[in-house]
Amino acid sequence: MYPYKTMKLRIRHSTRYTYDEQVQLNIHEFYLIPLQRFYFKVLKSNWEVFPKPLGFYEKVNFENNPYFQAWFTGETDFLEVKTDLELEVVEFNPYGFIIQPQPPFPFERFSYPAEIIDFLRIYIESEEIPKLSDYVKTVLREAEGLVDFLVLIVAKIHSKWNHIIRHEEGIMPLVEIFESQEGSCRDLSSMLMAMLRSIGFACRFVSGYAFNPEVNAGHELHAWVEVFLPGASWVGLDPSLGLLADGRYIPLAISYDPKFTLPVAGNYGGASRSHLSTNVVIELV
Repeated sequence: MYPYKTMKLRIRHSTRYTYDEQVQLNIHEFYLIPLQRFYFKVLKSNWEVFPKPLGFYEKVNFENNPYFQAWFTGETDFLEVKTDLELEVVEFNPYGFIIQPQPPFPFERFSYPAEIIDFLRIYIESEEIPKLSDYVKTVLREAEGLVDFLVLIVAKIHSKWNHIIRHEEGIMPLVEIFESQEGSCRDLSSMLMAMLRSIGFACRFVSGYAFNPEVNAGHELHAWVEVFLPGASWVGLDPSLGLLADGRYIPLAISYDPKFTLPVAGNYGGASRSHLSTNVVIELV
């Protein structure tokens, strides 16, 4: 644990696409704005896009994620977006919550109060994968309580699954992640979501930054999961490191589906291939 209650972080993030030929960029969306949270505030922020957009405006999507919408004119052989952020972060206890009403334990399937279940349904529904649901049920039987179960499941994934750096786009097939016992942070987070949803939990996928030496090495962005607990709201779980998310986690986009959390979303006209390179530097100020 860091020996101070507050710290200042500087985050520099660059994403660059190059194209084999000149292309016409269509409308793009950039999910690179830190979400509002009680434990940090943005002191300074700067966003740059090259080539310079004809229009560049802040919007909010259907899950309340802020983003920049940009459109362009002319042709180009590259697209680059750079962000430079300075944040003041306050540490907090990730276990500092009370679940209310307290659900019965043990249970076969978690259930939510009737007044919120309709809102949460999109975060609960998922494909049924027997291997994943069978595994999470065995962990559930080992636990001594609800919080103990959540701590145990992320600890088991961290210890039994190899966390790898994978630059290919998208998520690996969930059965492949489970059987190979390895995956990137977004793969392991997707697998954890499927496991928890299979026993009734509402989960959402989070893309953002995590200030941790083990995460920083070789990472462009980090991914983790949030599970909804009545009375405690959304609680962050990081299966890559076996932790509950604390003040060192800075979310950029959250969704029921990982495809809606990409930092850059858009396309271009033409048959040229694109090549992606990214770099993130997070340091104490």
